[in-house]
Amino acid sequence: MTTDDDNTTEVAEFLLMGFSDSWEMQTVHAAIFLLVYLAALTGNLLIIMLTTLDVHLQTPMYFFLRNLSFLDFFYISVTVPKSIVSSLTHETSISFFGCALQAFFFMDLATTEVAILTVMSYDRYVAICQPLRYEVIINLRACVKMMAMSWLSGVICGLMHVTAIFSLPFCGPNRVHQFFCDIPQLLSLVDSKVIIIEIGIMVLGTSLVIICFVSITLSYMYIFSVIMRIPSKEGRSKTFSTCIPHLVVVTLFMISGSVAYVKPISNSHSVLDVLLSVFYTVVPPTLNPIIYSLRNKDMNMALKKLFVPSRERYK
Repeated sequence: MTTDDDNTTEVAEFLLMGFSDSWEMQTVHAAIFLLVYLAALTGNLLIIMLTTLDVHLQTPMYFFLRNLSFLDFFYISVTVPKSIVSSLTHETSISFFGCALQAFFFMDLATTEVAILTVMSYDRYVAICQPLRYEVIINLRACVKMMAMSWLSGVICGLMHVTAIFSLPFCGPNRVHQFFCDIPQLLSLVDSKVIIIEIGIMVLGTSLVIICFVSITLSYMYIFSVIMRIPSKEGRSKTFSTCIPHLVVVTLFMISGSVAYVKPISNSHSVLDVLLSVFYTVVPPTLNPIIYSLRNKDMNMALKKLFVPSRERYK
């Protein structure tokens, strides 16, 4: 804390209050987060490597998947490592600048994730519902444009949130009841009379997330209607196994994030808020590699070619 001329204290650092004050629970939390983090990094790096090296995976679908894995690698790295270190060292402080930086990258990558998931659902819609026009609609130029717009939307959203909230005066409590610098918890630390702009940005952002979610849902409704007309039971099963896991992760990610960002701001600590945040910070980057690799025949074949000698593959 620093003191200005009017004898009011301005926040120079924040204290991240995680899951528990108990040393034993902090150790358990650190161990679980470390295992999950390593699994997420390994899975996403593996997908990036496979989709880059294997010539059979040089298609729009895997181009989008490579971007998603690249994003998820950094998305989980923005919040989890700091939380692990804080639990192990019991040093929960984060500087004002560090908190602003963490909030920016989190909002940037979270928004980009929403955009990429929406693009991927559109890609599957065109592939299944308009297969004869797929190569015309989802060409290389269109893929690059959609990815550029996704990443740009994330940067704009991150800048809007951080500019709005960190230009507000943080005077008084500096305890963030979360394991990272999340916007709703930061808003509870500023004067309620001066947060109108940030609340407006949150409402706008949540509205866009809802629009994306509705677009994804409509895409899958059309996809499922086409799947049900497939005469082959094997063909229906294969398509369902690709689409349903994607839809489950999207639903978990978007609904949990929207609930956290639209519920009333509270100054009280809630473990449920922290647990809810896990569903939009930790779960998607960890589950995406499992869904898109273990349940994908092409990815499994690429994995075998990478790690199993050719003579053993054909025995």
